[in-house]
Amino acid sequence: MNAWKRLDERLSAGRGRTLWQFVKFNLVSLTVTIVQLLLANLLPLVFDGVKAPVPPPLRGIFSAEALFPKGSKYVVDGAVTWGYVLPFLLSNGLANVYGYFINRKTTFRSKGTRAGFAVYLAVLFALILFATWMQGEIVAALAARRIAPLSRTLAAFCAGVVQTAVLFPLEKLVLFRPKPDGGKETK
Repeated sequence: MNAWKRLDERLSAGRGRTLWQFVKFNLVSLTVTIVQLLLANLLPLVFDGVKAPVPPPLRGIFSAEALFPKGSKYVVDGAVTWGYVLPFLLSNGLANVYGYFINRKTTFRSKGTRAGFAVYLAVLFALILFATWMQGEIVAALAARRIAPLSRTLAAFCAGVVQTAVLFPLEKLVLFRPKPDGGKETK
């Protein structure tokens, strides 16, 4: 562990600092993915029985026709239920909140702010809705193709790329940017 700490200190101070932060961000993202996958598989045990449909504004994002063209226990009166949506929203949200705190401490070495965390949560919620919609569209578009068995994996990969493209710059340049006086921590 001492070698890792020395490497981290050396690379965090040099010209390749941003690249090293990106590497650490992606290592943290790997643990976020593990947490998310665990939650995505455990939370249905809690929410599977929830039959309440999502509200009309969310039905365009969670389209029953795109997600379940052949019908499903997760569709009631033509609408996707919270029993389907909540495990995805919560697993993605909770895992990314975990990632926020780990990145704050280890990747960017910052204290952050409450206002910054509120901004993060708002962006994360919008990002999760977008990524979920995008995954449904990708799966639907690939459903009749030869790569259909890989459609969910490809969709999840695309969602991960979008989340990284948004969250890394948000955290580095906005939420955890260094103080103007050259300090490493943000109050």
